[in-house]
Amino acid sequence: MQVKNITRTLLYMMMLTMPFSSFAQRPTRDKEKEKQWKSMENGPWNFAPDWYYYFLHNKYSGAEMYWKWAGFNSGFCVRFKEKDSNVKRIMPTRVTAEETQRQKVKKVETERKYIEELYKEELVREADRSVDLTYASYKDEFDRMQDCITDGLLYCMKKSDGKLKYQVDELSRQNEILCSGIAYIHKTGVGYGLENAKRQQAYEEAKTKMQELVNQTAHLCAVAATHY
Repeated sequence: MQVKNITRTLLYMMMLTMPFSSFAQRPTRDKEKEKQWKSMENGPWNFAPDWYYYFLHNKYSGAEMYWKWAGFNSGFCVRFKEKDSNVKRIMPTRVTAEETQRQKVKKVETERKYIEELYKEELVREADRSVDLTYASYKDEFDRMQDCITDGLLYCMKKSDGKLKYQVDELSRQNEILCSGIAYIHKTGVGYGLENAKRQQAYEEAKTKMQELVNQTAHLCAVAATHY
């Protein structure tokens, strides 16, 4: 009798422990929560239990009732439409944030390339400013016209016996200003250099002005020769 009681007790204990051990070994998954999270991330828009969301969370889930034909199993069912929901997924927000970040990186890269191009362009300009490549093309012409102006003004002073001093001084002053401008254009170094294209344009303007001085000097020489 005692043996039977012990055996019965052991069987009861085994029966009590079996469900707990079995439960501990079995992995658990909450399919309802899984569907909800997938819907909010990037999975299919679906919720469970479907009738629960239809009656209690219709606006949130976008649930709608429809008739499903399936022979003897036909009946009303529930389906979910994301466009009818009044909430948004988490994933589009993340995608937008990632796209915004990509646009920021793209903008920074574009600005970096723009600044780099400006820097390279400035280096080229600096190299161009460091050497005057155009003065040699004008030097001989400037020297020839300066000889004409100098010799002509000296002739006017001697021929008029100093009476044309005012006119000679005025032409000399204009010529000195013009020569100083040419020297400034030709000067190179920090704060003085010009690109050769701008130098050429400045030399052309100086050449035109110097030719006008040559013409004025020639006219004054004609006056000196005629009246003195």
